[in-house]
Amino acid sequence: MFNLTYEFKLKPTAAQVAFFEDWLEQCRCVYNYALAERKHWFQSRSCQVNACSIRSEFIIRAQTKRPTYASQCKSLTAARANIPALCAVAVHVLQQTLRRLEKAFVSMWEQKHGFPRFKKAGAMRSFVFPQLGVNPVNNGVLKLPKIGFVKFHQSRPIPDGANIKQARIVRKASGWYVMLTLQWDVSVPSVMPHGEALGVDVGLTNFIATSNGLLVKRQKFFADAECKLKLLQKRVSRKKLGSNNWKKAQKKVAKLHEYVANCRKDWHWKLSHQLCKDVGMVFVEDLNLVGLSKAMLGKHCLDASWGQFFAILEQTCFKYGVYFQKVDARKTSQICPSCGLETGKKELSERIHSCSNCGYTTDRDVAAAQVVLIRGLAAVGHTVKMLSEGKFVGIPAKKESSYLKVRGVSKAIKWRSDRESFLES
Repeated sequence: MFNLTYEFKLKPTAAQVAFFEDWLEQCRCVYNYALAERKHWFQSRSCQVNACSIRSEFIIRAQTKRPTYASQCKSLTAARANIPALCAVAVHVLQQTLRRLEKAFVSMWEQKHGFPRFKKAGAMRSFVFPQLGVNPVNNGVLKLPKIGFVKFHQSRPIPDGANIKQARIVRKASGWYVMLTLQWDVSVPSVMPHGEALGVDVGLTNFIATSNGLLVKRQKFFADAECKLKLLQKRVSRKKLGSNNWKKAQKKVAKLHEYVANCRKDWHWKLSHQLCKDVGMVFVEDLNLVGLSKAMLGKHCLDASWGQFFAILEQTCFKYGVYFQKVDARKTSQICPSCGLETGKKELSERIHSCSNCGYTTDRDVAAAQVVLIRGLAAVGHTVKMLSEGKFVGIPAKKESSYLKVRGVSKAIKWRSDRESFLES
């Protein structure tokens, strides 16, 4: 199966907006109730065997099993018979809310995420229709169960042969959107390593540096909008909490955040398309993004949004038929790509890589990207060959016998020592 998601902006009427907001509130209530049920069960099992808390303790029968998605779906069916507000919402939408909670607990257990938290009013921003009727999209109109026909701005046509499996309604600061999941009953083969290879190193001074000498400065999207954001947040603090003026001021803040996120995402897409042209393999660093976001430069790392860029770059590589892989990111700036020896730690102010062993000199970020490239070619079992214009190409070891493997890369690569001529090539 091959899946794609198309996003369109909805043009709902006032009555349909009221439907959407009511359904979001009902989904929030179901989510919070189900979370409270699971949390109470865990707290009832957290006390010691021979002692209980002096102040209070959750007492639930020992025979009571842990609440699961299946058991809470049964409880939801019984609750719908007694609560009219829940009957107004499609049952599949509420079940998807319970499945969303189940995924949150699975992420907590398997990926060590935090314990799921309750959602306050307005925090629930989307709900899902897992099933749609036959031909739900027709000439810019989307048919939703229990809601009816909703107009939307169809910026691109639905491809032939695609089945619309589900629709997610999302509320953003700029309006309502629908995300349609399209599915094709085909098997897409994975991309094999081929062609010219490219190593990519990311940073804060230069957003990316490639192994062929390309340096792209980091765009400071959030930092540029910080002054305006400070002004808008000051206006919010001066309004009465919960008033209409407070809501209008909050909406302006949300729109500015969405504008910054859209600008950053658009720039990432354009840059990824530029990188994937005329290459066959792309290698990037496998960074600990969570740890970097909690460090001293966390705000700037979050503004750069390397995780989003890597995800977009992987999708672009899939579109172009380019092989994509992450490699070990440790000590990429401490190793010389020419001789392979460690040069020691560099201060952030040192922007030039100069090897005392072989004399190779180049930009620090470019050298790190070349180390990433060498590790990537070693991972796919290719030899390393340097073209006359200063670019790497990966060649399968079986087809190329005149070049040594990556272990002897210092003998196979002859770098130019002049930094300026290397960057110009």
